[in-house]
Amino acid sequence: MRILGIDPGLQTTGFGVVDLEGHHLRYVASGTIRTTGTRAAPALGDLPGRLKLLFDGITEVAARYQPDTAAVEIVFVNVNPQSTLLLGQARGAALTALVNANLPVAEYTALQMKKAVVGHGRAAKTQVQEMVRRLLELPGLPGTDAADALGLAITHAHAGAAMGRLAAVAPLQRRQHAMYKGGRSY
Repeated sequence: MRILGIDPGLQTTGFGVVDLEGHHLRYVASGTIRTTGTRAAPALGDLPGRLKLLFDGITEVAARYQPDTAAVEIVFVNVNPQSTLLLGQARGAALTALVNANLPVAEYTALQMKKAVVGHGRAAKTQVQEMVRRLLELPGLPGTDAADALGLAITHAHAGAAMGRLAAVAPLQRRQHAMYKGGRSY
């Protein structure tokens, strides 16, 4: 199975592709899609242009490497709500490109990825880079965004099958006791 990992970002989106053969992981490719600092990049204020660049870049990666499935990082809430909204829009462009390529998409938090790859959820970016290098037997460290994307692909390789089996046996159901929290419905 070929897995495409995506670490969404409005300025830099990382991607990583791994093959899962039995229990062995094999590195295929990784890199970044940048919406700033290149001749083809739109101006910083051109949000729709930057989102299109992300969409087109992920569409091209999916067409080139023909993955069977994809894993995307779930957006965390920043202190700055504007940054969170912009990151969410970049993530939306990434998800739309993957769904448009007819790929099933799994989602993992950064904490879940770090626990799966490094062993603890508060790992530093350098620790993620080093463990990805070791797990995939790479000659050097991948960039931070590419390492996170490869980490998401590795996480899905380890957890995806188990999550699929769980979903087949016990589909997720709405929890009645958690419908109200602090007087608010959500």
